[in-house]
Amino acid sequence: MQLEIRPDPAEVGRARRWARSRLAGSGIATDEPLAETLILLVSELVTNAVVHTGRPAVLRLSLPGADRGSTEESVTVRLEVADTSNRAPVPRCADGDATGGRGLALVDGLADRWGWSPEGAGKRIWCELDRCSQPRQSAAVAYGGGLASFEGLAFEAV
Repeated sequence: MQLEIRPDPAEVGRARRWARSRLAGSGIATDEPLAETLILLVSELVTNAVVHTGRPAVLRLSLPGADRGSTEESVTVRLEVADTSNRAPVPRCADGDATGGRGLALVDGLADRWGWSPEGAGKRIWCELDRCSQPRQSAAVAYGGGLASFEGLAFEAV
């Protein structure tokens, strides 16, 4: 499933709402740590596409409800953002007082795997989260407070 993203910062909130609505049929509860982490990663990657490319993008989600052969205990969720900029994503080192520059560090710290590849005239950035029988540390625990503390914040990476 996918969502077209316009190059407008308001699209980040729309992308989060869209991703939350897609969780309903996937077997992933919206209050479980995997869902919170997924929504944070949607925010980060869509923000990067909107802010740093100024071009339209496409958000894609692969959730377990689409794969009827997957089991409840071992599921991989894949998130992709494709844009038409050929600029590679570059993690930045942010000062302690900086208000941005931590987006890809968050992706690196929270995703089980992530990467990027050229796609046509642009690129695709992807990340994967695994849900196993072992609970994973949520975004709320890793970064202090619930996901609501991230609502309205934008982290950037170039």
